[in-house]
Amino acid sequence: MSEPLKLGAVIITMGNRPLELQDLLDSVAKQQGPRVEVAVVGNGSPLPELPDGVRTAELPENLGIPGGRNVGIDLFGPAAADVDAVLFLDDDGLLPGDDTAELVRAAFAADPQLGIISFRIADPDTGVTQRRHVPRLRAADPMRNSRVTTFLGGACAVRSAVIQQVGPLPAEFFYAHEETDLAWRALDAGWMIDYRSDLVLHHPATSPARHVVYHRMVARNRVWLARRNLPWLLVPVYLGVWFALTLLRRPSRPALRAWLGGFREGWATDCGERRPMKWRTVWRLTRLGRPPII
Repeated sequence: MSEPLKLGAVIITMGNRPLELQDLLDSVAKQQGPRVEVAVVGNGSPLPELPDGVRTAELPENLGIPGGRNVGIDLFGPAAADVDAVLFLDDDGLLPGDDTAELVRAAFAADPQLGIISFRIADPDTGVTQRRHVPRLRAADPMRNSRVTTFLGGACAVRSAVIQQVGPLPAEFFYAHEETDLAWRALDAGWMIDYRSDLVLHHPATSPARHVVYHRMVARNRVWLARRNLPWLLVPVYLGVWFALTLLRRPSRPALRAWLGGFREGWATDCGERRPMKWRTVWRLTRLGRPPII
């Protein structure tokens, strides 16, 4: 009988949610099966007192979500070599069930092609899962499991072999679309991604769109995402569709101004290494219900 998979959990924090962070750590500690190793990164902030055995890093500046998570990955050895898979968990989230880790182990053990698992995020008070937290176009039923083409960055599990093969999260993105960048690279390398409704993270229902900077980052990183990963023929199609959708959603004037500024910035600045996906990956994304033009 093979050994159970070793899991690590990466949590980044800015030091402003010490009570929520402790609750999350408690929920990780109560998981059934072998102990889940934990790494906590202070992203530009000092860390509070943490339980014994937690691996830590205090960064002098905020590196953003992907940059902070990459530091946490390396706390488990280069490219998370000390563990078989890494859970990324938001510091204001909580695992309500004690079988999440065992379900993750079972899913990865049963499917060698499975590289990433996206959890279901539910509001702790209402149990509601927002549509934006279901990583597919047909999002009306959050209880339906399916293969997907992206995942939720603060409620997921990523096989270490994926990171070792395709690289870590794109730190230059700072915030927004970093998960899709990793997802597309993983799919291009032959891995699959599952959305699992039975793997739940409790997280307060909020909207990132309440911050104007969100619109700038979303637009800039959308352009970077396309420039880095899509065949050139699809880049104008993908970005044209998203430009039209943004206008149809009629954002506020400040939000639209920030979005247009980010869109320009995405073309004018370095997007990092370009690794266009194969056309067979484009077809795979299409068969999975999300062709890379929307």
